[in-house]
Amino acid sequence: MTQEAGRRGGPEGQALLLAAGLADLAVSTVGSALGTVRGLLRRSDAEELAAEAEHELVARGRLVLDRYAAVPPAHLEILARRALARKAAGGG
Repeated sequence: MTQEAGRRGGPEGQALLLAAGLADLAVSTVGSALGTVRGLLRRSDAEELAAEAEHELVARGRLVLDRYAAVPPAHLEILARRALARKAAGGG
């Protein structure tokens, strides 16, 4: 199917092409991941690798939670801190 044929299909054709592309990507990614897992299971240091992977995932999880769960400081609080810093610096 050419790009022009996909455009003529309208939104339904675009959605179908998008779904097919995502499915192909998922299948190739899963295939690669399975090959990697098989290779890792054959290694003698698999237990150490699993522990290291767990630590990395925990650290990554912490970063994600810190990024999205942290409440940013209130806007007026930021302005008050800047005013205090300016006043302390003598910029009054």
